[in-house]
Amino acid sequence: MSKAPPPGYYVPAVLFFHDNEEIDIPAYKAHILRLAQGGVTGILVQGSNGEAQHLSHDERKQAIKLARDTLNENGFQDVLVIAGTGAQSTRETKKLCVDAKEAGATHVLVLTPSTWAPQMTTENIIRFHREVADASPIPYMIYNFPVVTAGIDLDSDTIATLAEHPNIVGTKLSCGNVGKLHRLTSRFPSSQFAVFAGKSEIFLHGLLSGSAGTIAALVNIIPKVHGHLYKLYSEGKTAEAMDLQGRMGHADWAAQKIGGIGGIKAIVSKNFEYGGIMVRGPLKVVSPDALQNNKYYAAIEDLIALEKSL
Repeated sequence: MSKAPPPGYYVPAVLFFHDNEEIDIPAYKAHILRLAQGGVTGILVQGSNGEAQHLSHDERKQAIKLARDTLNENGFQDVLVIAGTGAQSTRETKKLCVDAKEAGATHVLVLTPSTWAPQMTTENIIRFHREVADASPIPYMIYNFPVVTAGIDLDSDTIATLAEHPNIVGTKLSCGNVGKLHRLTSRFPSSQFAVFAGKSEIFLHGLLSGSAGTIAALVNIIPKVHGHLYKLYSEGKTAEAMDLQGRMGHADWAAQKIGGIGGIKAIVSKNFEYGGIMVRGPLKVVSPDALQNNKYYAAIEDLIALEKSL
């Protein structure tokens, strides 16, 4: 039976570009290294924050390999690389899963196709994921993120049906539905089917409901803070952890309001001395100079100060 990824906190890493939109390899490698040094359990390459839909097949493969090589070169062989391999056809998704293994990923994370949303019945969704999981040479996870799949939101019954497949080993719930998460964790042990909160704002709520941890965008900015919350939870310091979770919830909301992927790049560039701010259109560039005047930025500054003290 395929193995689920271990519990912990994972990061859907942003991918940095030069002004000409070519991949900025030194900046990307610097980012992967800082995240590993921040204690992440694994790197998700081409999660929604990695601009997967804006990359060619060769670029997607390159980004996976760069992440794996950077980790290996710096003594982080135990940090996992998960690859987002979602595409709009079953055939292409299968190809991307093979590419992911060849580039060094240990698991794939797959969005439900959404170009033809009216045709994506429950039966068709289950058929799609089972077919690709059958073909994937590495263990398979389901990515549920209605915001980027034309509103398609897999319910707990559908995900539980898919969890019975021998190569389907987990899910990332970027829907943020804690009730759904708890229904799944109460049916399957994490060693069989790992359920991850897809947002930092429900990291602790997920842990208290039996989740395997989180795979969340905010980890790009404050990996050590996520590790600190995970440690507080593991030590039974729930009140302290809940206080930190409250601050993290404000920061997670702020990151979305500041500009999503563009905002994360601007914040990283401003505070950690690497990385540019270029995103591929139609996403919007966020200027680091504009952050100080943004009413949401203080919530993130608060946790960056904690990040740098840990």
